[in-house]
Amino acid sequence: MSPTSLTTGQIARIVDAELHGPDDIIITGPAGVDEAVEGQICFIRSPEFVANWQSSKASAALVGRGLDMDVHPGRAVLIVEDDDLALVLLLKHIAEDDDSFAPGIHASAEVHPSATVSPEAFVGPNCVIGAGSTVAAGTRLIANVCVGAQVTIGASSTLHPGVVLYNNTTIGSRCLIHGNAVIGADGFGFRPDPSGKGLIKVPHIGTTLIGDEVEIGAGTCIDRGKLGPTTIGDGTKIDNLVQIGHNCTIGRSCIICGHTGIGGSVKLGDGVTIGGKVGLPDNITIGSGATLGGGSLAHDDIPAGETWIGVPAQPIRDAMACHAVFRRLPQLSRTVKRITRSLEDES
Repeated sequence: MSPTSLTTGQIARIVDAELHGPDDIIITGPAGVDEAVEGQICFIRSPEFVANWQSSKASAALVGRGLDMDVHPGRAVLIVEDDDLALVLLLKHIAEDDDSFAPGIHASAEVHPSATVSPEAFVGPNCVIGAGSTVAAGTRLIANVCVGAQVTIGASSTLHPGVVLYNNTTIGSRCLIHGNAVIGADGFGFRPDPSGKGLIKVPHIGTTLIGDEVEIGAGTCIDRGKLGPTTIGDGTKIDNLVQIGHNCTIGRSCIICGHTGIGGSVKLGDGVTIGGKVGLPDNITIGSGATLGGGSLAHDDIPAGETWIGVPAQPIRDAMACHAVFRRLPQLSRTVKRITRSLEDES
């Protein structure tokens, strides 16, 4: 919730709404239509929630055009063309209005003398910034962020508590990295010891390059390359608890949902969508615009623009046909047993 209240008139201008009702109602924040109290604004996007407005205590409602909403005395209705976009604009305004991260370096932070931190950046409690690293203007390291040596963080990025950036990592501008994400750790590489006693670790001396406007979820790990970089393209959004292996190349504006594991040297084109709990083994390629459904396990390259699902993953039409047959297997099994018994009786 924003520490600064807004009037209904101000909100109407922020979201480009058609305002019905008073323009001077003080709104302290958003809430669900059933949970809202006086002074809050609710969000109504479908007809089944219109009736809830009658009993809601909310002072205002943000509503998509076409819904039949009554305007009650002392309350306001803000009608918008795109209700989802309007909510995004309002929430973004509230988030950006938070002034609790004024530029400066907290007294408990440790910044190497050779590091460069913009005077317009915020470095919070217990953060560590290593030798030769750079933090650009408008960037916020909230707390307990560990930045290694020779790391570059672009302008207006936010790193939440517990984020770890290993040496030689590059983070673009306007990125959002959630708590306990680890970027630039060693790739998982071992080979048998010739003596037959244990394993030999394969060193990874590459880098990790994160583009602009990338979001990385809490607990996600992105490994550095063995020799060259692991690359995440501009605008890509990665959910919580995702593992991306060494030397992967992830395109622009991809969506990678939670609990997905991506092996080393995997290539994703631009605009790829990966559902939750997906597995991608080493060295496969997913073409631009392709979609891989949740819970799938890919063994082969996926052509651009196609949708694949299943274990093993296959084109969705084939997968659905296989699923239909699979559901009939119990009936088919009973039929086969009945026919077998009949043949045995006749013999």
